[in-house]
Amino acid sequence: METALVIMAAGMGSRFGGGIKQLAEVGPSGEIIMDYSIYAAKEAGFDKVVFIIRRDIEEAFRLAIGNRIERYIPVTYVYQELENVPEGYTVPDGRGKPWGTGHAILSCLGKINDPFVVINADDYYGKEAFRALHDYLVNLPAGSEHQYCMAGFVLGNTLSDNGKVTRGACVVEDGYLTGVEEMFELCRDGDVVVGRKGDGTPVEISPDMTVSMNCWGFTPDFLSQLENYFKNFLDTDAVANPLKSEFLLPTVVGSMINAGSAKVAVLPTSDRWFGVTYAEDKPVFMKCIRELIAAGVYPEATFH
Repeated sequence: METALVIMAAGMGSRFGGGIKQLAEVGPSGEIIMDYSIYAAKEAGFDKVVFIIRRDIEEAFRLAIGNRIERYIPVTYVYQELENVPEGYTVPDGRGKPWGTGHAILSCLGKINDPFVVINADDYYGKEAFRALHDYLVNLPAGSEHQYCMAGFVLGNTLSDNGKVTRGACVVEDGYLTGVEEMFELCRDGDVVVGRKGDGTPVEISPDMTVSMNCWGFTPDFLSQLENYFKNFLDTDAVANPLKSEFLLPTVVGSMINAGSAKVAVLPTSDRWFGVTYAEDKPVFMKCIRELIAAGVYPEATFH
């Protein structure tokens, strides 16, 4: 059974000074964050990589990573575009941005026929998550449907010291996800983490809470389910808020669980998350990568 690593890389880094933050060099040999994710995934047993990008960054993207990576592992490109909506639907007048992470994954419809793992381009997840997700997917009985998984990170291991972040707060029962809710503007406040819910309600939560970092494992049937949920979103949320509503992956998965159309195993990882949400995160990430290389976790150069 083959497995694919799907990397969501269509976003521009507005909080990262307006550049394409996914392409910022962080390793000693010019590596970007995706180099380390792909290296860990290939080591864990993944067979191919699917990049979700925008067409206008394709040339820069290929030069920064795609041309190098495809010498080591098969690569496919798909494109997240605002106009990518189901037949019979149109884009609302004035809408200028795509529909969110769930919409990004829909770009893979018809392109993936194997189990796959989804990650963000600008997050470093460590090696443990890739091994756990890969092994879970390849050990599912043949023809399994609606049996998904996610890497469960410890909230305190995923915060930035340089600004506020968004995380999917998870409810886990007997090893399975029973609910997930996006929490916004999260940051440390002494021994707790504070932020707000989507409706603006303030929250105070434990740094030990399990959170989603958009590191999911799916069987191929997920894509057809996702398309149906997107149609429902376009009929409801997009009508109520046509310019700003977003079709977010954690929200969709939560809806599937509530409807009984998905069972999601939570695979805990104690690895620390790193990312470049803010420009100030970059030197911190670079220091951590040097430490991992010194410890033998990664080579001095990955795909060169």
